[in-house]
Amino acid sequence: MSMIKLPEPTEQIVFNLLRLANTKLPLDIGWALEAGASWETNDIAYSQLGAIMDNVKKAELLGRPMCQDTGIPIFYVKGKFDSSIRKDIADGLRRATKEIPLRPNTVDPITRKNSGDNLGKGMPIIHFIPTDDDFTEITVLLKGAGSENMTRLGMLNPADGLQGVKKFVIDSVLNAGGRPCPPGIVGVGLGGTADECVAMAKEALVTPIDVENKDPELKQLEGDLFVEINKSGLGPMGLGGSTTVLAVRIKTAYCHTASLPVAVNIGCWATRRASAKISNGGVEYAQGTEL
Repeated sequence: MSMIKLPEPTEQIVFNLLRLANTKLPLDIGWALEAGASWETNDIAYSQLGAIMDNVKKAELLGRPMCQDTGIPIFYVKGKFDSSIRKDIADGLRRATKEIPLRPNTVDPITRKNSGDNLGKGMPIIHFIPTDDDFTEITVLLKGAGSENMTRLGMLNPADGLQGVKKFVIDSVLNAGGRPCPPGIVGVGLGGTADECVAMAKEALVTPIDVENKDPELKQLEGDLFVEINKSGLGPMGLGGSTTVLAVRIKTAYCHTASLPVAVNIGCWATRRASAKISNGGVEYAQGTEL
């Protein structure tokens, strides 16, 4: 980051990202929700989508978080940076917790003692992606417990093939029911090792749903899963209807010849995210990016 002249402190940029992600719905998700409402024939589903959109409007107007569970933020830092950015992100998160405000969610897994500032051991979670680009991009994805608790990892037999992958993804979404607050985005990791597979499933949620998958086979698989899951009738909040998912996004990596890992990470109806690309020309904010 020393090579980039910052227009404002990184702590302030992180604060801005957390406020944006919590109070304003990404446009691509808003369009998808409106599209879902246009094809819904189930009265309960239609009313649920209407309640969601009403909540979105109030959150943006009042500058308040869309959900009482403001989640745990996962940060992705891409481009040029130095180690000081970790402290800047922590400082921005601490300030945002107090001022936006965000619900303090982080607790010790044994004692359940709350840090009070969304920090603590291992927090904030930051994934670093160094590149030779002449910018620094910081992205935040907020995951509440309702959706995060529905994460699933399957170490399939390679003989299970594509049909086994489809079955695992569909079963994971339907078994989750209304707990992840559908309709949302289904992130799928396919391949790699167990830990990499789960990480890819979460990363898949960051890319805007109106950005097509560049791999034609994965694009087809995303479309097939989208149709099959929405045919289930689970619907908004699990109360029935045609809109169970807004999109399916898949990321892959090569894996061991004797392995077929597949992971599912579900984003709730908001799938809250925001990005800031920092360069000598200034800061450009968006609500999604390709990692």
